[in-house]
Amino acid sequence: MTISVIIAEDEALVRAGVVLLLGGVPGIEVLGEASDGTTAIELAAAVRPDVVLMDLRMPGTDGISATRKICESIDAPAVLVLTTFNEQQAVQQALAAGASGFLLKHAAPADLAEAIRACAAGEGWLDPAVVSGVLTALRSATPPTSATPGTVAGLTNREREVLVLMAMGYGNTEISARLFISEATTRTHVSHIIAKTGSRDRTQAVVLAYRSGLMS
Repeated sequence: MTISVIIAEDEALVRAGVVLLLGGVPGIEVLGEASDGTTAIELAAAVRPDVVLMDLRMPGTDGISATRKICESIDAPAVLVLTTFNEQQAVQQALAAGASGFLLKHAAPADLAEAIRACAAGEGWLDPAVVSGVLTALRSATPPTSATPGTVAGLTNREREVLVLMAMGYGNTEISARLFISEATTRTHVSHIIAKTGSRDRTQAVVLAYRSGLMS
C-alpha cells in the first residue's frame, strides 16, 4: 500500500529537498506542501494523508498548534515532527498535542522513510537522539489524573509489563528479550495495548503510561 504524506515546512529549499527525497522512495507519495501551520491544517483536512511531516517553527500558526488541531480530527493522520537538539520543550508540547513521532532534521534519508512507515503503521517513531529528553519530559509532566487509570486498568498483567518497557524506551526486540517472548507475541501485545487504551499509536500509549501513574 502507498503511504500518503504532506509536508509542512516554511523553508522552501528544505521542503523541496524532502519532496525530492521522498519522490524516490517506493511506496511513499507526497500529496502536497504547506509553508505554515494554517495551510497544513487545511491541506490535511482536504487530502487526508496518512502522515503529516511537521516542522515546529513556522510563521503564523506554528507546528505545535497545527499538530493539536490536526490530531483533534476524526481519523487523524499521524504527525511526524521535525525537530532539533535544542527544542526539548517544544518536543514535549508537540507530544502533548498528539504527535506520533520525532525525527531530527539532520537524520539520514533512510531514517526519514523508516519513520514515515512506522508512524503510518501506528508504531510511532522516536529518534534515538531525542528519546532521553522525551522520557525526561514525560516523567516531569503533569501528575496523573483520576480519569486515565481506568484506561490502563483494562490491561492484562503481561500487557502492563510490555507497556512499562515501551515507556522506558525499549523497542520490540529488546522487550521480547527481556520477557523471553517472541517478537510476534510482543507485537500482538503492543497492538492490544493501543486498542484497549484507545491510543492513536505506540507513542501516545507511552504518554498514557506516564499520565496514568503506571510509571510512578
